[in-house]
Amino acid sequence: MTSGTGALFNSAFETALFLAAVLLWLSTELVLGAIVTIHRRRKKAGMKAARDRFSGLAVRSMLYLSIIIAFGLALNGITIAPDWLFYAGFLLTVSGVLVRQWALFTLGHYFTPVIAVQPAQKVVDAGPYRLIRHPSYLGILLTAVGIGFMLRSLAGVAVIVALCGPAVGYRIWIEERFLASELGDDYVRYMKRTKRLVPFLL
Repeated sequence: MTSGTGALFNSAFETALFLAAVLLWLSTELVLGAIVTIHRRRKKAGMKAARDRFSGLAVRSMLYLSIIIAFGLALNGITIAPDWLFYAGFLLTVSGVLVRQWALFTLGHYFTPVIAVQPAQKVVDAGPYRLIRHPSYLGILLTAVGIGFMLRSLAGVAVIVALCGPAVGYRIWIEERFLASELGDDYVRYMKRTKRLVPFLL
């Protein structure tokens, strides 16, 4: 078990793995940001967007704030976990990135940077959407928690869950109300046969 303060990782190999996982995450989000910019410049005709009510800002701010806090807790050796948790965190982080990208790829042209529907849009229930309604948000949570595990700070993981969980929940609440009103009975039936984030559980 890691002890003391100041050293986050036990070896150069672990440092490299951590940096690789974080760079993978950030690079995919930068690509997503570029897509967001393009969408904003080329808003699709007839697209109807929901009132965001700062839910997107809440998710982004809580995500980055919680990770920064987790770093601080880890650096100060607060609630340090066993060494093996680092590798579980690496797998979780990479899995989160892959789940999020799979979800966005499945949405295809229906993907928008805001909560919105396009003319004649149908309910997407393929790929990860076959089991859960919000795989993209699941990917965000898996990535954030995975980073906390890589830092080996259980206190950091608790902060990530405490801050990101409610923010994502609020975003989901806004999104589902809008989609149910716009897509009608098809989306309501889809909600009844799927879970939000965890297949068969949540």
